[in-house]
Amino acid sequence: MTDTPSGLHIGSHDLPVSPDLSRFMAADWTATPLPDRGPAPASAVTPARRARLSARFPGERLIVPAGDLKVRSNDCDHRFRPHSAYAWLTGLTGEDQVGHVLVLEPSGAHGHEAVLYLRPRSPRADGNEEFYRDRRYGEFWVGRRPDLAETERLTGLRCAHLDTLGSPPARNASSDPELAATLSELRLVKDAWEVEQLQRAVDHTTAGFEDVVRALPRALAHPRGERWIEGVFALRARAEGNGTGYETIAASGAHACVLHWIRNDGRLDRDDLLLLDAGVETDTLYTADITRTLPLSGRFSPVQRQVYELVLAAQDAGMAALRPGASFRDFHRAGMRVIADGLAEWGVLKNAEGDLHRRYTLCGSGHMLGLDVHDCAKARADTYLDGTLEEGQVLTVEPGLYFQPDDETLPAELRGIGVRVEDDLVVTARGARLMSGALPRSVADIEEWMGRLLAG
Repeated sequence: MTDTPSGLHIGSHDLPVSPDLSRFMAADWTATPLPDRGPAPASAVTPARRARLSARFPGERLIVPAGDLKVRSNDCDHRFRPHSAYAWLTGLTGEDQVGHVLVLEPSGAHGHEAVLYLRPRSPRADGNEEFYRDRRYGEFWVGRRPDLAETERLTGLRCAHLDTLGSPPARNASSDPELAATLSELRLVKDAWEVEQLQRAVDHTTAGFEDVVRALPRALAHPRGERWIEGVFALRARAEGNGTGYETIAASGAHACVLHWIRNDGRLDRDDLLLLDAGVETDTLYTADITRTLPLSGRFSPVQRQVYELVLAAQDAGMAALRPGASFRDFHRAGMRVIADGLAEWGVLKNAEGDLHRRYTLCGSGHMLGLDVHDCAKARADTYLDGTLEEGQVLTVEPGLYFQPDDETLPAELRGIGVRVEDDLVVTARGARLMSGALPRSVADIEEWMGRLLAG
């Protein structure tokens, strides 16, 4: 795919267009404006978000790009998802936002005017060929874009053509660490609309986990059963939302000891556990992040139950530590105390002191959740990792034990077992509300749930 002098992105195998065809393509098209969808779902809350950002940078020009397409292979691009900060400030989440830019122009003594620079729908006259020849942006190739007026109605923002975007000095979120950190920090506490979107993502994810359990007989029969499970969940994610919020981890047996196992190319064995870490992303781009570790036979073996119940006890301790004013790290410390004590009781560790348990836990026990699965990651440590919890924050609690198959510090029966239990919670005035409680967590409840779904 190449850029022509006219700016079109034309494929190398395209045939030249004759003058007769160019004239023929430019004429006799019915005016068909896009259906009036009303305001974007987040349009009622985005002005307050922009005002908070404006207050942090009085008198400065701020640029927040949606981002550009990235090549997957040759002339095929990855599916586009706008940058989370852009989506948070504009409420626009679609694939048609490629290349668009939100600019906060200084206005008045301390405020800003928000202007959205975009690539509007191209005309079909006056020699314009983009609509039928441009493989990246042409509407006959990738679908229609709204025009300036339609986008103004959708967002309430003043809109201008992307070609008129000037380049005076400005802070750009893609290159300015302070602006990027501020945008992350402003998203740490979710408003009520965001919590509603996250609950919707959790509910769709719950349905996806149920789909997976129902599909286990076919997955067990397939030579790459992990891929079958990944596909089953992906169907739910695309049918109910934008897709998955991150690459699904469908890890069976010893693959569960690999924290980010996304190859998902393994066969399933009824004697093993399946660690499924997956989340549906809504059309508004908020994602759930849930993990369940399930016995592929439908029932835990004694040693699987032993490991699972220790991890579950650690998660219970971590969730009990969530409350406004608590240190963000408190829930991790609480869960790891349970893990260390348990490993010492089993004789895997000589004692529970120190940090030797980390050989088997490897990572932290949770993170913020929102537009990104690891949300607000650019926030400064003193406001996030070393900060305190606040009402309205949404986060995961996800302790795990990962007993590597070649770890000679472990008894043979533990090697190759990986267990993680992960849930999504919103911090409330007195503690935290479990958003993913519709999915069973205890051994007995999981076995009953799986049995009921498989029987149905």
